[in-house]
Amino acid sequence: MNNPEEITSFDYWFNWRVLLCAVWVLSPMVVALFVIWKYEDSSVETQRRNSDDSEHNDVLCVDDAWRPCFERIHPGWLLGFRVLALCFLLATNIARLALRGWRIYYYYTQWTYTLIAIYFGMGSLLSVYGCFQHKKQLRTRLTADAEDGLRLPLNGEKMVLLEKGRTADSKTLRSCVHLFQIIFQMSAGAAVLTDSIYWIVIFPFLSLQDYEMGFMTVNLHTSNLFLLVCDTTLNRLRFPLFRFSYFILWTGSFVVFQWILHLFVSVGWPYPFLDLSLAMAPVWYLLVALLHLPSYGLYALFVRIKYKLKSFAS
Repeated sequence: MNNPEEITSFDYWFNWRVLLCAVWVLSPMVVALFVIWKYEDSSVETQRRNSDDSEHNDVLCVDDAWRPCFERIHPGWLLGFRVLALCFLLATNIARLALRGWRIYYYYTQWTYTLIAIYFGMGSLLSVYGCFQHKKQLRTRLTADAEDGLRLPLNGEKMVLLEKGRTADSKTLRSCVHLFQIIFQMSAGAAVLTDSIYWIVIFPFLSLQDYEMGFMTVNLHTSNLFLLVCDTTLNRLRFPLFRFSYFILWTGSFVVFQWILHLFVSVGWPYPFLDLSLAMAPVWYLLVALLHLPSYGLYALFVRIKYKLKSFAS
C-alpha cells in the first residue's frame, strides 16, 4: 500500500487502473440516474384500498409510512419501536463521536448507520402523525355509528376550507413520505452490504483503524440491519426494484467523495480494497459493485416473502 504522501501524486491517479475503476463506479451511477428519471413517480396517494393491498402493487400511499403490515396491530406499537430504535442509534452515534471524533464519517459504515438513524427519525415523526390520524378515524367512525351511519353535514364554505387545508398539508406530507420510502430502500441495501463485507471480508482478513474488535464494532455491524429488519417486518412499505438505483448512487457518492478527498489530502484509505495503487484494484472495485445485486436482492426477497405470508394468513 502506498504512503499517504504518494496518493496525491500525478502517477497515482493517471493510469489504466484508475480509469477502469472509474468505469466500474461512474457507469452504474449514470444508468441509475436514467432509471430514476424514467421510473420514479413522486405522486403519493392518500390511502390504500383493500383491493390494492398486495405485494405486486408498488403505489406509494401516505398510510404506508405509519400503518403496520397487519391490521390488528395498533400504529402505536410501530411508533414505540421506531422511537426506541432511534434512541439506540443516536446513543451509539454520540458515543462514537465522543470516542473517535468526526473521523468516524470517513467510513461507509458510519454513513449508512447515520442514514438509518435518519430513517427512524422520520419514521417516528410520521408514526406520531399516523397515531393522531388513527385516533381521528376511530372517533369519526364512532360518531357515524352513533348517528346511525349518517355523516354530520358541512356547509359549502366549510367544506372548501377543509379541502384546501388538507391539500396544503398533504403536499408537504406526501413529499416527506416519498423521501422516507427512498431512504428506507437505500438503507436496506446499504445495511446488508456493510454488514456482509465486514463479517465476510474485513473481520477474517483485514484490520482497520477505529474498527478494532469490541462491543462498539460488533454493535455497529449488527444492530443497523437487525433494527431495519424488525421495522420492515412491522411496516407496510413496498420495495420497488427500480429504487435499487438510489442504493447505487449512495455507494457511488461515497467512493467519489473518497477520491476527491484523497486527490487533495494525503490520508490513507478507509478500506484497503479502495486503494487504487493495488494491481487488483479493478477486480476489487468490480467485486464490490457486483455485491450490490445480492445485497439489495436479498432484502427485496425478504419483503416479498413477508407479503406472501401475509396473504396466506389473511
